[in-house]
Amino acid sequence: MPNTFSARRWPVLRDYILMTVGALLVAVAVRVFLVPNQVLTGGITGISQLMNRFFGTPVGVVTLVLNVPLLIIGVRRLGGFVFGVRTIYTITVMSLAIDLLAPYARPVTTDPLLYSLYGGMIEGVGLGLILRARGTAGGTDIIARLAEARFGLPPGQTLISLDALLFGSAFLIFGPEKSLYALLVAFVSSRAVDMMLAAGLHARQALIITAQPEAITTALLHDLGRGVTVLEAVGGYTGVARAVLLCVVARSELGAVKAVVAAVDPQAFMVISEVDEVIGEGFRPLPAGVPHPAMPTSVTVAEKASSERD
Repeated sequence: MPNTFSARRWPVLRDYILMTVGALLVAVAVRVFLVPNQVLTGGITGISQLMNRFFGTPVGVVTLVLNVPLLIIGVRRLGGFVFGVRTIYTITVMSLAIDLLAPYARPVTTDPLLYSLYGGMIEGVGLGLILRARGTAGGTDIIARLAEARFGLPPGQTLISLDALLFGSAFLIFGPEKSLYALLVAFVSSRAVDMMLAAGLHARQALIITAQPEAITTALLHDLGRGVTVLEAVGGYTGVARAVLLCVVARSELGAVKAVVAAVDPQAFMVISEVDEVIGEGFRPLPAGVPHPAMPTSVTVAEKASSERD
């Protein structure tokens, strides 16, 4: 019984650890690299930076306060209880860390290119960890998802529009140079998010056209322990029926697949492509009943799954 309890609770604990680390990284990026150099980040945090510039209000506290009405709407219309708990936790940790770091944080560099690149990268890694843990940083993410649900607008389009308004304000307030660096931060951050979401999930797909499908299938099954799907195909030029083998393997196993095919049928034709993610036996299991409360459009269907208990 204790082992069963641990197995059920560990994924939830792991998610909260990742959300905590991610929120702290975002706070470090904002407090150490962006705020001291007057470079805006996107979303609600960027609005808080503008208010800090004019009124001297704490960036973290304002970020938390501005998120409250969005959270109330989001909990009711988007992800329910799990969405609310994870979002509130992440935003609270991030907002408090931004302000608590203020007395101790010192700018690491005054070079515009360096603080833009490192600020965007650290922020993106933090956001990526939060999203991988099925969390969300709230803010304009919630607005984008509400716009999608109400008006059918793509979330990416909504986020770009909101950030365009924000960076336009930066252009008027901070000048063209700072707004250009803000765009650089946004680009680097988005690439870092993509990198974190894809980390460790890539695999390779091999399509093998061969005259000896049975022998190659047996070798792949027994030597590599990888499943093989046999597809029926007909040559467009010859009209001859041929078997096409579909096999998905880890990147480290690709060399072994090539060796097996070359040893059994040197005349085989192979097409190898990259696979972003593989879910199923032999790879990452599909977490049943776990919704993804974050907004990326690539997981919109998963977000509609039934809720888990936190």
